Formats: sequence, structure tokens, C-alpha cells
Amino acid sequence: MDLKRYYPVVVLILVVILIQILTSLFGITFYLTQLTMSAYYSLLTIGLCMLMGYAGQISLGQAGFFAIGGYTTAFLTTVNLIDKAEAPVLSLFKSLGIMVLREDLYGNKILHLSPWVAFLFAVIITIFIAFLIGVPVLKLKGHYLAMATLGFGIIVYRVVLGTRAFGEADGITRVPGFNLLPGIRVSGDFANRVENYYIAWVLVIIGAILLINLVNSRAGRALRYLHGSEEAASTMGVNVSRYKLNVFVLSAIYASVAGVFLTHFNAGIGPSEASVMKSVRYVAIVAAGGMANLWGTLIMAVTLNFLSLRGVFGTYDDAVFAVILIVIMLFAPRGLIRKGVISEIEFAFKKLKPGGIIKVKRES
Repeated sequence: MDLKRYYPVVVLILVVILIQILTSLFGITFYLTQLTMSAYYSLLTIGLCMLMGYAGQISLGQAGFFAIGGYTTAFLTTVNLIDKAEAPVLSLFKSLGIMVLREDLYGNKILHLSPWVAFLFAVIITIFIAFLIGVPVLKLKGHYLAMATLGFGIIVYRVVLGTRAFGEADGITRVPGFNLLPGIRVSGDFANRVENYYIAWVLVIIGAILLINLVNSRAGRALRYLHGSEEAASTMGVNVSRYKLNVFVLSAIYASVAGVFLTHFNAGIGPSEASVMKSVRYVAIVAAGGMANLWGTLIMAVTLNFLSLRGVFGTYDDAVFAVILIVIMLFAPRGLIRKGVISEIEFAFKKLKPGGIIKVKRES
């Protein structure tokens, strides 16, 4: 086994620990809240990096999968089943210990499914929908595929926005914390700020390691062939349809898991998480970091999401990400976090000047 491929993971772990220590020393632990949220968004983004960079598939529906995970766990952990407690199915669930009985802020008793069960339901539903969407959609290529996944994202957005059970425009609030293990709880409580910071980054690190292992496996090599040329990959015995579908589903799972955990951390979710601009934002981040650059994507995801969550971009937040996408496509289509990016940007500028294309051709 080549351990060098895991060196960046070790660096990431050290950076995560160092940031937490520094924020505690300087009394600015409030930054950990935005860094925790950025970590969950980054988990989604590295899943999209895998889909775009290695399978060569553009998806504008990742916000939809994020919302499916978030809304599923939010609904199942807030819907009150106390009036149906004697139903056979719920009685069975109670005997299995997968029901939770608690009191709300007003002292009313609420009976709902355990967050662990809700999490499993969210992942299963995401896999089912991803397969259902992926089978026909992944037969398309290029901008046709982008438009199809965009349509899926719009459908999810309109469903959560117009469904009363999902809170319509208000979304779902008062989502309880997620008890992962005894003493380890995903919630937005200030007292658990450091704990939740590490939980989020452990998930990102696990997601990154899984992606590293996949890329360096036989399946990863097949994906690289697929990205280069589907026809060539097919002639070499690669089952193109199966690989494309499997990666699409896996990237959807990344998004759904991120949605589940961020929903419990924020104690709620709203329809804005399923908006088209969210999907555009994720694509812009992957483009800026580099389509097949895991660490570049992660750096850009954390940086841009953190700045956005801190309100640095103000009311122009969505516009900033749209501009980033346009600029990257014009001047650095292979991303910013890599060698030779400066010369590539200079070359792009030359082409944009009057007569630039002719001049560049002559020089070459």
C-alpha cells in the first residue's frame, strides 16, 4: 500500500486540530460554528468532485439530494406519533428501542423515530431516488445532462416549498440533536461547539479517505478512462453505464449524509437548501478547486463557504458564486489550486484581447 497518498489526510487532521486550539486560545470559538457548517457543505462538494472530476458527469441537482437527506430526518424526528402509539408497527418499533419519547419547549410529549433510524431512512430514500433518476438521466451527455439534473433539483425545491408537512416556506424547525454515541451528540448547543466541530471534520476525513481509496482502486482507473473517453473505456471492457450510475448514487449519498448532519446541527432546514443557486454554488466550488482535485476542491469549499456564512459577500452572495463560475470557466477551467495556473490565466487573457486568438496561433 502506498501510504504517501494519505499524507494530505494527516496534514488536514493537524490543521483541523490547530484551528481549534488557536480559536480556543484567542477566545474566538464562535468561528467554529461556521467552520462546522462549512465542513458539512464540503462533504457534499467532494462527492460532487468525484462525480464531475472522475466520472465526467455534471450535476446541478446536488442541492436536491442534500434536501432529501435533511428533510427526511427533520420530518421523521419531529412528526408527533403519540396519538398512534398503540399501532402495531409503532409498538414493534418501541419494543426495538428505535422510538424516542421527549417533551417539547411547552411540556408536550412527542413520540418520534430515533435520529439513527431517520438517518438510515434518509440514505435509503436517497439511494432509491438517485437510481430512479440516474438510470434515464445518465444516458444524456454534456449540457443535456446538466439540464436534466437541474430539472430534478427544481422539482425537489418546489415539492419542499409547497408541502405542508415540510413546513412550506418556513421549513422544519425544532429538530432534536443526534446522539451518535453516549456523550457524543450532533447539535448546535454552544456547550458542544468544539465537539461538533470535530464530528463534522471526522465525517469529511472519512469521506476523503473513501474517495482516495476509490480513485486508486481498479474502479478508479476505470472512472479515469471513462472521463477521458466513454467509447474508449467501453472498448476496454468498462461497463460505462454501471460505473456512471454507481458514482452518481455515491455522490448523492455524500450530499444526503451532509444534509442529515447539518439539519441536526442547525436544528432545522428550509427550502433554500434545495434551491438551484445552491447547486450552482457547489459546481462553482468544484470548478474553482479543480474538477479532479480533491484537496483543491476541499480548500475552496471551506474557504468560500466560510466567507459566505460569515456574511462577507452580503446580499451579493449568490452573484459572487455565479461570477466565480464564469471567471473560472474563462481563465482557469482546470481549477486554481494546481501548478501552472498563472501561465494558463495569462494565456486566457491574451486570447481575450482584440486579435488575441490570431496572435496566439501565430506564436504557437
